[in-house]
Amino acid sequence: CFISSFLEVIPTDKEEVAFKDLDIAILVGSMPRREGMERKDLLKANVKIFKSQGAALDKYAKKTVKVVVVGNPANTNCLIASKSAPSIPKENFSCLTRLDHNRAKSQIALKLGVTANDVKNVIIWGNHSSTQYPDVNHAKVNVKGKEVGVYEAIKDDSWLKGDFILTVQQRGAAVIKARKLSSAMSAAKAICDHVRDIWFGTPAGEFVSMGVISDGNSYGVPEDLLYSFPVVIKDKAWKFVEGLPINDFSREKMDLTAKELSEEKESAVEFLSSA
Repeated sequence: CFISSFLEVIPTDKEEVAFKDLDIAILVGSMPRREGMERKDLLKANVKIFKSQGAALDKYAKKTVKVVVVGNPANTNCLIASKSAPSIPKENFSCLTRLDHNRAKSQIALKLGVTANDVKNVIIWGNHSSTQYPDVNHAKVNVKGKEVGVYEAIKDDSWLKGDFILTVQQRGAAVIKARKLSSAMSAAKAICDHVRDIWFGTPAGEFVSMGVISDGNSYGVPEDLLYSFPVVIKDKAWKFVEGLPINDFSREKMDLTAKELSEEKESAVEFLSSA
């Protein structure tokens, strides 16, 4: 663990030092999946880690702390950390799907020959896994000074419903195959983007993707899941973007990733009770 301030960085392995009076906690460390390891084995190992970190946050951090979970499986690790810190509001916990969000923006920008900053309001629904659903039905792109819908700008529905989604879903594996290591700088950039938006809010007219507690959502996602939604943020508090129409194609993809998260949660909670 590292504690940073404007003056110093303090390396420590003591929870009472690392978690004391935190404003923001970025939980990067998790057990990586190893060759031959089943997903349940990965969950079991990480439940112990995030139960411990959640308990330490509960004991030592400020009750206003904002907790960002990066270590995979990020959504379920975040849920376990939250359940292990009952005195900290569930809404203070989020997991990183901004890397996927940024990748989706980049794929659209590359296709159109614009910059990623010209693309806004893409959505990552669900799990930070290969079941995630990158959705551009509500996204906009600035082309030659005019803002248009992504579907209208690209005019290639089969690509948007096929290769685009697969590329974003499988980008992490492609990076590992290419460099023999997982992404580093792009992940760090996504963490910075995520924390900046928590702290300073989202720009007017824009929303971002963030894994948050599903309680009270209007999109038919089961309660008590850490699921990636489109959100807007103001005064360090996020809100669901409401009222987006969901077509049948999107509904199927959103339900599939919710099913995976429900199964992960079931396994993780079982391990939590015995951890």
